[in-house]
Amino acid sequence: MSNIKKFFSLYLTNFFGVVNDNFLKTLAALIAVSWVSDDSHFIIVNVTAAALVLPYLFFSPLAGKLPHYFNKVKVVRVAKLVEFPIMILAILGFYFQNIYITITSVLLMGLQSALYSPAKYSLIKDIGGENGISEGMGGMEAVAFLAMLIGTVVAAFMSDYAQPYIFYLTLLGLAILGYIFSLFIKSKNYTIDEVDSSINPITFIKDSSKIVAKYSGLNSVIHILCLFWWLCATLQTLLLTYCPDILGMSKSNTGCVLAIMAIGVSLGCVICGKLDKKFFMLGKVYIWGIIIAILLLCIFIFDQNPIGFTILVTLISFLGGFFKIPLDAEIQKRVDSKELNVILAYFNLISFVYIFIAAVTNILIIYFWGPNYVFLILAIVFGLFSFIFTFNYRSVVANFAYSKMKLHYKVNFFNKEILEISPEQNILLLPTHRAVIDPLLLLGSLYNYNIQPLVDERFFKIPFINGILKQFKAVQVPDLRKSRAGVEQALQLDSIVSSQLNKGGNILFYPSGHVTTDGKETIGARRLAYDICKKLPKNTKVVALKIDGLWGSKWSRYGLNATPNIVNLLLKSMILIYSGAIFFKKKRNVDFYFYDVTDLVKQWSLENKMDFNKKFEEFFSYGPDGEIPILT
Repeated sequence: MSNIKKFFSLYLTNFFGVVNDNFLKTLAALIAVSWVSDDSHFIIVNVTAAALVLPYLFFSPLAGKLPHYFNKVKVVRVAKLVEFPIMILAILGFYFQNIYITITSVLLMGLQSALYSPAKYSLIKDIGGENGISEGMGGMEAVAFLAMLIGTVVAAFMSDYAQPYIFYLTLLGLAILGYIFSLFIKSKNYTIDEVDSSINPITFIKDSSKIVAKYSGLNSVIHILCLFWWLCATLQTLLLTYCPDILGMSKSNTGCVLAIMAIGVSLGCVICGKLDKKFFMLGKVYIWGIIIAILLLCIFIFDQNPIGFTILVTLISFLGGFFKIPLDAEIQKRVDSKELNVILAYFNLISFVYIFIAAVTNILIIYFWGPNYVFLILAIVFGLFSFIFTFNYRSVVANFAYSKMKLHYKVNFFNKEILEISPEQNILLLPTHRAVIDPLLLLGSLYNYNIQPLVDERFFKIPFINGILKQFKAVQVPDLRKSRAGVEQALQLDSIVSSQLNKGGNILFYPSGHVTTDGKETIGARRLAYDICKKLPKNTKVVALKIDGLWGSKWSRYGLNATPNIVNLLLKSMILIYSGAIFFKKKRNVDFYFYDVTDLVKQWSLENKMDFNKKFEEFFSYGPDGEIPILT
């Protein structure tokens, strides 16, 4: 069965639920304003928007626990059944033109949505499996955005032209359709171990943060994704008043703008969901974020007419789909199934804190500076934090560095399939050290492998590089040049490395411990590789890596008395890249040759340290560059 068919009922259940959420919220905002004075219009719009998201702040912890006690499909179905009395209350509010009843119905609709949201989204992995996560999230979010904007658009048109009984029937009809399609959701009935968590929102955030902390960098993913929701909530609420008041558009034309936005976001989600199965789209998130920021800045700087404004907003929406889907998929991919509901509930709570803040900041910015300045604030915050995210997530920063280095280096891989291991195995990677750039090239090219490098303590003292090293969980190596204490600490490194290997970690270190001074690998009397290989864990695969093509480059010690300063060289390289001068330089070929030497090192380690090191030196130095050593 194709993934679309598997997800079809879940998609439609989600679609009609989100349509009804936003149809009710927008209808309440546009119609209720006629029941109050003109001065209160903007307040009513933002209060109504806040009412839909407020329950997420208080009830997301409880929502995260429900799938541990009840079948997830049943949680969804009961939630859809509860939608009927809420719609009846909403109809009564409109009929009696009572703003309190109407906003209460929006609040209850937010509560209903909050309680079944974790169950709904965790069904994606249950239905589609690990391989269907990206496509499932792409479709789910495309449907959600399309539904969100369709609900808003239809409400805008109905507030202008429809009789009251039409939107009464629409509210009930959407609830009925959502419930009907929930009856056709099919999912494997997984048993989920309960994860201890509180229903107190403050305690829940504290406890869930500890769970999230187990997944290195995941908090960065969650918060940049929440920032995206802040952007969406701000734009959606702002356009309801910005289009008519600033651009002179009617409610119907405003609805058209929102409809076009829906198409843009949905298309972006679907396309990115497909591409994410083949390409590393998470590594491009910062690009889309910065482009979105530039487009927002254009709205602020240049006087807009309705057509130009609509084009810019549509582009923002389309790129928003590319920004969002890799982040959503990363949460599903990284988190263990038994903790997924709690993490999704945590994400819901935090995201709606951002959305609630959006409603408050909207009011403050417009009150003090005017609506146009909202776009400026959005541009600055969104662009800045999109760039910061790049250096706070291991695979993204590695991909970022590698994508820049590929502009000057043509990296060729040989025998890379050797790095593919079973879940029970781990890797000890032992490369040659031809230049100071090869760790960046190596870790960058292996961005999707969880490899921990051993790094000299000097680099941990460089602020920017220190943060990146933490993303890779780098193991700090004492600077042996400083004192005898460093030597004593180094003697304990083998136990540190062995401990990491025994825990299943993938470790990288250079047997020579330094950049080559003559183009040949000299291990000398160093003992780390020898000591580790003598007590190698049973499931560890030892991979030797011969790097050819960097000796003689500016990053090597060719013709120099000292090791080049990596920070200075990186700054010069960035200037070359961003000035465009890099495109006029010929690419340098760099070859990575991977070899499985597990059996060899076990055999070599039976001899003494000096013989072991000599055999390793001969292995790395065998033949001219590019010639494959004969393994005997």
